[in-house]
Amino acid sequence: MPLTVLLIPLGSAGDVHPLVGLADRLRLRGHHPVVITNPHFEPLIRQLGLEFVPLGTAEEYDRATHHPDLWHPSRGFRLVARFAMLDTMRPIYEIIRQRNVAGRTVVVAPATALGARMAQDKLGVPLVTVDLQPALLRSQFNAPTLPPLLLGPSVPGWLKRFQYYLTDKLLIDPILAGEVNAFRTELGLPRVDRLLDGWWHSPHRVLGMFPDWFAPPQPDWPAHITLASFPLWDETEAREVPPELEQFLSDGTPPIVFTPGSAMRQGKEFFAAAIDATQKLGRRALLLTRYPEQLPTTLPAGIGHFDYIPFSQVLPRAAAVVHHGGIGTVGQGLAAGVPQLIMPMSHDQPDNAARITRLGVGRTVWPKQFRGPVVAAALSELLDSPDTLVRCRELAERLHNVDGLELAADVIQRSV
Repeated sequence: MPLTVLLIPLGSAGDVHPLVGLADRLRLRGHHPVVITNPHFEPLIRQLGLEFVPLGTAEEYDRATHHPDLWHPSRGFRLVARFAMLDTMRPIYEIIRQRNVAGRTVVVAPATALGARMAQDKLGVPLVTVDLQPALLRSQFNAPTLPPLLLGPSVPGWLKRFQYYLTDKLLIDPILAGEVNAFRTELGLPRVDRLLDGWWHSPHRVLGMFPDWFAPPQPDWPAHITLASFPLWDETEAREVPPELEQFLSDGTPPIVFTPGSAMRQGKEFFAAAIDATQKLGRRALLLTRYPEQLPTTLPAGIGHFDYIPFSQVLPRAAAVVHHGGIGTVGQGLAAGVPQLIMPMSHDQPDNAARITRLGVGRTVWPKQFRGPVVAAALSELLDSPDTLVRCRELAERLHNVDGLELAADVIQRSV
């Protein structure tokens, strides 16, 4: 039976691309996907022929990406909570209420889509919570890396649980619980607390869009979680690769690709370090940013700039990728089999960086140390390590012919 699937990606391109790719796969299976997200992504969604429903305004997206706190290690959560969680809560609920047809509708949304959880509690609509990042799954066993919390393997379980409790009571609930519970009261629903300790995940189904070797399932994860694999969708179907890229790639040795993330507008120091490091190494570099004001007016020879290139078109021909630790870039780097140097700032990035380091395919340089000489030394270590390059190829082989979007689509079809 064809389903109406309401997909609600929230965030930047790394958060939106996976669900847009999933929507396209579901359409090919005969279902009717509806993508509900910020109008910043409307041209892409309509270009693919998918139904689009606006959530917020493009101006709100621009304000959020311009905000200096977006990538701050502590203040960043408050901004994300407002922009992606609280401001969207009531609109998401109302869109679902209007479009829900019992037995024929399923909602697919990240845990941050609090309005989707409200609709599930009030209307009974099936909800699949999509976790792109394992950092969203708490555990007292093999816990995610969430600084400044102390969650390493030597920390006892009771102390991890206590830290989660304090974080909820002192930070998370004071930001979220008041508005969430006010809305729940309007809907005739009981109050909830410690929202991120389980409630924000659907009790119906949770979908982890990463492989088990990247983040092994833990005994205290939701019992109804299913892992797929990385959703390696990057606009290849919707975007032509510029001929200038082919020319650049053919003109010399494989470049080092630098990207601080699609929504980064405070990346001037990142790119300055990138240029300095590659000059010191005598390497070529490819700088990716939609905001060229972060770059020098004139780039040195052997260094190119493009606003956006699908990673699948460039990373397999790169020497390494240097980035912020976004899960989308992590997955694409693993699939391409290239070493990764990560400068994590906030949110899930430290955890993704830690996993890449443990897998033996990358290193971490924290923002305060991210300067040309340090970046050059770390890249030299990665590129000169035969063990790292072998490990990169091994993990790329694990992802070869594994279609994470098809596996995820199977889960969605079983969810009504």
